[in-house]
Amino acid sequence: MTGRFAPSPTGELHVGNLRTALAAWASCVARSEDFLVRMEDLDRVTSSPEWSSIQLQSLAAIGITWTGEPVVQSERFALYNDAIAQLHAQNLVYECFCTRREIAEAAAAPHGGPVLYPGICADLTDVERAAKRQERTGALRVRSGGGTETFIDRVHGEITAPVDDVVLRRNDGVPAYNVAVVVDDAVQGITEVVRGADLLQITASQMRLQKLLGLSAVQYAHVPLVVNTDGDRLAKRDQGITLPQLAAMGMSASEVRNVLWATLGQDGREVHEFSWDAVSREPWVSPWSNGKS
Repeated sequence: MTGRFAPSPTGELHVGNLRTALAAWASCVARSEDFLVRMEDLDRVTSSPEWSSIQLQSLAAIGITWTGEPVVQSERFALYNDAIAQLHAQNLVYECFCTRREIAEAAAAPHGGPVLYPGICADLTDVERAAKRQERTGALRVRSGGGTETFIDRVHGEITAPVDDVVLRRNDGVPAYNVAVVVDDAVQGITEVVRGADLLQITASQMRLQKLLGLSAVQYAHVPLVVNTDGDRLAKRDQGITLPQLAAMGMSASEVRNVLWATLGQDGREVHEFSWDAVSREPWVSPWSNGKS
């Protein structure tokens, strides 16, 4: 049994990231499982080894330990491309030439749910695809089959969500997040995925990819987000949300850890006693961040 924390090394980890990492690590410690760190640096413009190093220092500062060297996604493109080729061999891949604006204008989110790709390019003829290629380079999407997937989340209970034709390879040739995360979890033997609740709805699409690639399913736990005083998820515009910023305010890393531990409902518990039953489903409002107002 193995768990992981997989940040994007594009800046400092804020308290929301650290809170999720703490939960992921403690869940593994409580069951004597390995805990891995993976750097999801597919965005080569904003990601850097320097940010990776700084993020690892922040994790260590609040007492998180991990097994082995962190895996770096930008070094694993061959694995992701092999998975895409496997799907292509099953006729489960198609080119998509849509811009984000075109998708937004054509797509509808029923009942306030996630916006799904509306299938604009799913059934283009060879002639139509050739014409589109003259205009722009296409991305690759999976022909998922649609429908829904149902899973049990350790925090939110039973979840049924729609499956999307997610992007497998971006139009710049870089493998996309959804295929990379599914492949890496399988290759690394991950059995429990702990991450922020903002990724709850995409889980169904990732589960479908697991099935199409013949990979084992994992257990999910989506930690409610940390929000600012306006109720918005933490972003770079918020102040006082990283360990260095809090240190400047006179707060040690161990004190930050204790606060985050309590907000996970674990006050009075040792790490090896971590319980998902105690984690609230509601977002936590950070007292250290400022809203827009």
